Amino acid sequence: MSFEFIKLLPTPDEIREEYPLPAKLIELKRIRDSEIRAVITGESDKLLVIIGPCSADNEDSVCEYISRLAKINDKVKDKLILIPRIYTNKPRTTGDGYKGIIHQPDPSKREDFLAGIIAMRKMHIRAISESGLTSADEMLYPENWGYVSDILSYVAIGARSVEDQQHRLTVSGFDVPAGMKNPTSGDFSIMLNSVYAAQHPHSFIYRGWAVKTNGNELAHTVLRGSVNKYGRSLPNYHYEDLNTLLELYNERDLMNPACIIDSNHNNSNKQFKQQIRIVKEVLHSRKLNPDIHRLVKGVMVESYLEEGCQKIGGGVYGKSITDPCLGWEDTERLIYDIAEYE
Repeated sequence: MSFEFIKLLPTPDEIREEYPLPAKLIELKRIRDSEIRAVITGESDKLLVIIGPCSADNEDSVCEYISRLAKINDKVKDKLILIPRIYTNKPRTTGDGYKGIIHQPDPSKREDFLAGIIAMRKMHIRAISESGLTSADEMLYPENWGYVSDILSYVAIGARSVEDQQHRLTVSGFDVPAGMKNPTSGDFSIMLNSVYAAQHPHSFIYRGWAVKTNGNELAHTVLRGSVNKYGRSLPNYHYEDLNTLLELYNERDLMNPACIIDSNHNNSNKQFKQQIRIVKEVLHSRKLNPDIHRLVKGVMVESYLEEGCQKIGGGVYGKSITDPCLGWEDTERLIYDIAEYE
C-alpha cells in the first residue's frame, strides 16, 4: 500500500467541543457575518478590505497585527469592513515549502497535524477575542472546513483549487461568503462556472458521509491575475477586465454578482509595494462606472508588521516567511486612503 496511515485525527466535532468558541464571540460573529453578507448582496455600500499576512505563521505576531487592525477599524467602520487574513493553509505550486500552521505549528520543525489543527483553531479564537474582528482563511483542504466553520466570516478558494469538484461542492454548504479565484490560466469562464456550482445544491460524499447542501448564494469571484504560457504575470484588475467580468456575469444566471480584487499575486507580479497603486486604481474604476461600483465589493491586500519577506528562521518578528507583504506603516496609510476615497 502506498499510503502510510500514521495517526487517526480527531473529528471536527471533537476539536470544537474541546476548544469551543465562547458564547459572547458567537454573537459577535453573527453580527459580523450579517454585515459582510449585506455587502455581498448589495444591501450595504461598505467596502470589504480583506487584509493581513500571506500566511499566519506565528500566533503572537498575527494577533498583534490584528489588534492593531482593530484600532483602525474603529475609525473607518462607517465606510469599510476590515476582515483580517488568518491564512493557516498555504498552497504551494510544486508541493515544496512551508504549507501553513496546520502542517507545521512551528515552521522550523517537522509536520504535526494534530498540533496544527489545535494551533489553527486557538489562533483564530484568540484573534477574535482580542480584536473583535472575525477573520478569513483559505480552504486548501475541503475536509478541514468543520474545524473552523463556526469561526470564519470569509473563505477564499485558491487559483489551484477553484477547478476542483470537491472544493466547489463543499463551498455549496457554507453559510459565509466564499471568494472563488480565477485559475492561474486566468480563464474567467472557469471561475464563473465555479461560482455557479457553489451557488447551487448538491449531493456528494464528504468525510465518509453522504451529504446534501442547499447552495451558497454568497459565492463570488476574485480576480488575482494570471500567468501566460511563458510564465509571465498578467494582471486582470484594470477597468477593461472589470467591464468584461461584468458582461460575463450578465450573461449567466448567478445570484449576487460580486467581485473582490486581489492586489497581490499575479496582479502585482508579487511586487508587494504595487498593491498600493493597484488598490487605488480599482477604487478609481469604481468611481468612474456605477455598474463596476456595484460589482466590486472589496479588495485583498497582503500585509504584516514588517515589510517584505524572510526565510524560515530569519528571526524578524512579524515578517512573512512566504510571499512579501506590505509593512505596517504602508498598511495603515492605505486603509485610511481607501476610507477617504470611499
